[in-house]
Amino acid sequence: MQRIQVSLPDGIVEGTAQDGIRRFYSLPYAAPMTEERRFRAPQPVERWGGVRDASVAGPRAPQNPSPPIEIDVDALMGKPGPEGGDYLTLDVYTPERVDAPRPVMVFIHGGSFVAGSKDAPIYDGSAFARDGVVCVVINYRLGIEGFLPLEDVPTNLGLRDMIAALQWIQANIPLFGGNSGNVTLFGESGGAFCIAALMTSPLAKGLFHRAICQSGHILLSRDRSVMERVTKRVARKLRVKPTRAEFLSAGIAKMLAAQNWVMLPSLFLDMRDKTGRDPSFGITRFMPVHGDDVLPEPMIVALGNGASREIDLLIGTTSEEANLFFVPGGIRDKLGRWTSLFFLRRALPRARDALRAYGFDKKSEKPGHVLTRALTDLMFRWMARRTAELHHGRSYVYEFDWRSPAFNGQLGAAHAVELPFVFDTLACASGERGLLGPAPPQQLADSIHRIWIGFATDGTVPWPQYNSADRQVYSLSRGVAEHEPVMAAADFLP
Repeated sequence: MQRIQVSLPDGIVEGTAQDGIRRFYSLPYAAPMTEERRFRAPQPVERWGGVRDASVAGPRAPQNPSPPIEIDVDALMGKPGPEGGDYLTLDVYTPERVDAPRPVMVFIHGGSFVAGSKDAPIYDGSAFARDGVVCVVINYRLGIEGFLPLEDVPTNLGLRDMIAALQWIQANIPLFGGNSGNVTLFGESGGAFCIAALMTSPLAKGLFHRAICQSGHILLSRDRSVMERVTKRVARKLRVKPTRAEFLSAGIAKMLAAQNWVMLPSLFLDMRDKTGRDPSFGITRFMPVHGDDVLPEPMIVALGNGASREIDLLIGTTSEEANLFFVPGGIRDKLGRWTSLFFLRRALPRARDALRAYGFDKKSEKPGHVLTRALTDLMFRWMARRTAELHHGRSYVYEFDWRSPAFNGQLGAAHAVELPFVFDTLACASGERGLLGPAPPQQLADSIHRIWIGFATDGTVPWPQYNSADRQVYSLSRGVAEHEPVMAAADFLP
């Protein structure tokens, strides 16, 4: 392993070079989160003297520990690293030898807007660099500090962090061999929802050119008045007023405890909007708000008005998304009829009709299995198709349908299972406690990884564009595109 230095406008950084790949960890794209800077818009990078060590990862955004389940969660969410406020950073993976500016792929991690890290093993960008791409993976503010509206605090701070990172990339990525005129955002779950938001944000215009949304779409922002219900409950729990100074006085540890508490199911926190829907279906309380300078209008309205017409879009889902939320712990088998109906009623009008459309009245079907199947379409699959349909630019839709044998074969093609295939990091998600089971197919990883790189290079994929008439969806496991019928979920969503 060699040490290698790059001189940036703000100082010199030293990363490593090994096996034809250069790696730089935790490069700052904004100033550290000191007490004075918390709950404020990201500030410019502070210049440093000497050489900044970029050979090891730095802190991640404050968050609660991942709940223990039967599989290795750390591979997906990352382990706690060193503590500190210098976490508005990014990792850069680049080919050691670059003969011409290379395509740039920028990954935004998921985690329900409250968890996750750029340094999770699954997100190692080495395979992208090996195959000629400059890969960037970013951190951003989460939970209360990233997405909770307070009276005297800018909204959507997590999104503002992402915009700051994209601005840094435009200014600095040529120094790592990247082409700032060919930038593709890709992300999964919460990260994909953020990408959909950035596609419609006037503040992000021109900062990227293509987008890959994995299990995300444009129906996931809230009116500020709805999010303020969360603000009031958190403030009451902390026994403070909903202002910056009062929240700072509570301290990070107490805020994280309150954040964990407000994420729990509650009869006293109704997150439905004026249409009677909770777009998160109870999975998270935190998400972007619309009605500010970042998102002037709801994402679905902006997309329909052509806000992202210049961006090429690759979007898709896994075929059994909701299994990740209900299979661990045996929840799917334990849910009864009343509980399943109550759960969906908290998020959707005509909940009983929606469940009936997925087989709720069949005695041969367990209620929890019906709910899980319905939520897969309601939360993810149908609105991903609608996003492709409403987008004024080029759109392509895929489906990930390889089934993981984890949890005795019950996990299947669940939420997040495609990630190690995209990054070609199967080894860190395999094994007895791995997300993918003992022997996931390397050939499928090669294929998916190659498709992602091809799209980032020139916007092409090996199947036709999506439209509401032909409805061509590409099966990543079978390598074919086929017409997909309209889902039952279409009757219950915009």
